[in-house]
Amino acid sequence: MTTQQRLVVIGNGMAGMRLVETLCRLAPQRYDITVIGEEPRGNYNRILLSPLLAGEKTFDEALLHPPAWYRQHGVTLLHGETALRLERQARRVITSGGSVGYDLLVLATGSRPWMPPTPGIELPGVYGFRTLDDVEAMLGRCRPGARALVVGGGVLGIEAAAALAARGMSAVVVHRG
Repeated sequence: MTTQQRLVVIGNGMAGMRLVETLCRLAPQRYDITVIGEEPRGNYNRILLSPLLAGEKTFDEALLHPPAWYRQHGVTLLHGETALRLERQARRVITSGGSVGYDLLVLATGSRPWMPPTPGIELPGVYGFRTLDDVEAMLGRCRPGARALVVGGGVLGIEAAAALAARGMSAVVVHRG
């Protein structure tokens, strides 16, 4: 009798879920997989955040793994939970909703946007641009003719400004270079 190893993946983003997809395909009975994700939904394609913001794509088009996918593959998704602490000796992850034991642990937590230490950064209407929640919050404030300031002229900054302009806003990009 073979016992499945308990695999916990912290992070429900594209990298962690690519690993989970691959394991489900290559070794479907080897692991008892639990995915811990802060966001209250299944995995989606973050590359499509700009087209979502511009209104060119819908969330359903960006969704990679709906809840049914996790069930179909025997993967437990703890969505809307935050991994708070690792107890390495006890081999468990303490989350905002309880705890999960593991034999193997993968940290696939992605990144966070850098928010400049500027007075007012915590005020309403100031957003990062990394999650679907960020896009939904921005859409809640988008108004044709309104002004938007985008800090950062990298790829995401330019895409965000173009998406806001596609919504009829006047977008200005400020970049340190």
